Amino acid sequence: MSKLTKNQKSAVEKIEAGKAYSLKEASSLVKDITFTKFEASLDIDVRLGVDPRKANQMVRGVVTLPHGTGKTTRVLCICTPDAEAAAKEAGADYVGLDEYIEKIKGGWTDIDVIITMPSCMGKLGPLGRVLGPRGLMPNPKSGTVTMDVAKAVKEVKAGKIDFKVDKGGIVHTSIGKITFTPEQIYENAKEFIQTLIKLKPAAAKGTYMKSIFISSTMSKGIKVDPKSVVD
Repeated sequence: MSKLTKNQKSAVEKIEAGKAYSLKEASSLVKDITFTKFEASLDIDVRLGVDPRKANQMVRGVVTLPHGTGKTTRVLCICTPDAEAAAKEAGADYVGLDEYIEKIKGGWTDIDVIITMPSCMGKLGPLGRVLGPRGLMPNPKSGTVTMDVAKAVKEVKAGKIDFKVDKGGIVHTSIGKITFTPEQIYENAKEFIQTLIKLKPAAAKGTYMKSIFISSTMSKGIKVDPKSVVD
């Protein structure tokens, strides 16, 4: 078994075993236990008391983080010519139609989000095998299939993210960067968690928020007391 480095020992000592911290405490502590030489991402994992195998207990939604994600989101807007100018002005990195459909068919997926119009979905549908596994297929539920593509582009660039509970009942997403202030981390995390609370399925019984953990890239997870988030 490898020995712990000086920084790893310091991180372990700062976290009290078995303790559930308040969200504010965790938002500050995660910075104290991160020693990466690169700008680490901040992640949140929430285990929900739902059965994702049942359609009436599926949890999926979108949230706009108050302070964004801290990373540049590359947006491709597949739209008709009349909407191209507005999409470009809104900040889309790539805008077009048939030329990008062909690029994707050729294997190009150097993007983070695709936003499109309902009338263009027919051309994107056949690309499901390429886009689906990469989480790039536009979906009306996530707001990426819309007539107002300019608005959708602005929201994504401002920090809008979509999330979905996995088969284990866990929702995992990134809520920022370690360079964020504790207050920014707290506000982003709180916005995300409260969005999950609003999406609680009526069919879900018992404890809805079973556990919450915040961590940074390569750091130890910090357990958060769900009660510290609910107003």
